[in-house]
Amino acid sequence: MQRRGSLSQSEIVTFLEGATIPVRLGCRTPEDNLWMCSLWFRLVDADGDPIGAESATDREDWTLQCATSAQADIVSFLEHDSGVSFEVSTNDPPYAGVRGRGSVSIDPDPEKETLRALLERYLEDTESGLAQSLLDDGRDEVTITVDPAVVYGWDFSDRMRDTQ
Repeated sequence: MQRRGSLSQSEIVTFLEGATIPVRLGCRTPEDNLWMCSLWFRLVDADGDPIGAESATDREDWTLQCATSAQADIVSFLEHDSGVSFEVSTNDPPYAGVRGRGSVSIDPDPEKETLRALLERYLEDTESGLAQSLLDDGRDEVTITVDPAVVYGWDFSDRMRDTQ
């Protein structure tokens, strides 16, 4: 993975691990139109194990995992063309984030393991009505894994200090 921008690899991993902001995935449709989709994500290592803040070192073996319905449009788009761009960034000043490009793989998740982990990460439990509807036995889930080729991290805190 190639790194650019002002953030170190460790700072990028730390930012992503702490961010509960959806990742924005950009891709192409089979008609060659651009498409963007926001999805919850988690940071995992090359073996698919979650990366915790305590292990946020200068590792370069991380990927982003997302979950969605197997019938979602984004799945067919990514099956057609696995190239993606992505961004995880703050919405309020001072702006910070990570963006990049890479490729995805899509795998069935019959036990909804990735989805359960994301519900815990974003909602802190699996008991809400939303969680229960997403975990419904009749819903087929997939895991989308983003393997970054290039990442660019930034943090404008210093130059935006007077905007806070």
